[in-house]
Amino acid sequence: MMQQLDILLNTPSLCAALAGIIGLLVGSFLNVVIYRLPVMMHRNWRKECLEHLGLDAEAGQPRFDLVLPLSRCPMCQAAIKPYQNIPVISYILLKGQCAHCRHPIALRYPIIEAFTAAASVMVVWHFGYAPQAIFALLLTWSLIALSFIDIDHHLLPDCITLPLLWLGLLLSVFDVFTDAHASIIGAVAGYLILWTVYQLFKLATGKEGMGYGDFKLLALWGAWLGWQYLPMIILLSSLVGSVIGITMMVVAKRDHNIPIPFGPYLAAAGWIALLWGNDLNQFYLTMAGF
Repeated sequence: MMQQLDILLNTPSLCAALAGIIGLLVGSFLNVVIYRLPVMMHRNWRKECLEHLGLDAEAGQPRFDLVLPLSRCPMCQAAIKPYQNIPVISYILLKGQCAHCRHPIALRYPIIEAFTAAASVMVVWHFGYAPQAIFALLLTWSLIALSFIDIDHHLLPDCITLPLLWLGLLLSVFDVFTDAHASIIGAVAGYLILWTVYQLFKLATGKEGMGYGDFKLLALWGAWLGWQYLPMIILLSSLVGSVIGITMMVVAKRDHNIPIPFGPYLAAAGWIALLWGNDLNQFYLTMAGF
């Protein structure tokens, strides 16, 4: 057993393949989180509001969380069997349809599963067998959930963002990705940078340009990578966000008054910095003549 484990850990391709399989399984769970967590949050907010008003808090409602009820077809309510829920493979075998009513299954489910697997492979291939890989995987999976929730609901749940922020600060004590000095300054600077932009934009236009979840997400990156990476993350996220936003307005005729979630761009830019930040910094310094 130990010999087999040594072979696995010392063979990058096998480690990457294992990460891909785990990524598929995690991606399937992330689909559940992306759909159910916002519903759970809205139900909890409604319950708190009713209790505050002294009204009936809707006791007796069926349990609804990340475990129960079991997955069902949204159209015919038929239970989804375990063998019908194999990541990507089941979608292909079922031809993208419910096994009972043949109602189409959203393509985003296998896309999220495959994307999670691909991102997991890239993380393990980059970091290899090291503590950084484990924490980077946890962060990557959480960012995927945050990004799609933000796309769907313009919401970055604190129950995901804040624990990751604290974890980044804790890891800096052991110099996992950066040192504590850079991490603490990065967390504070990350929050204050976007908070300042928000306040200036609101002062100039009377509108809210972004949500507080974006401040916390940039603070998260400051905690994980240090303040030195914040300019790169802001530049990359703003550049990609601007290009996609303008493209959507020109090509898809999207109304410019409809808000575009900024969280996915911050998540993507930070993830790029997590894996290739040093190379990008070196490239920038070389181009600048340093």
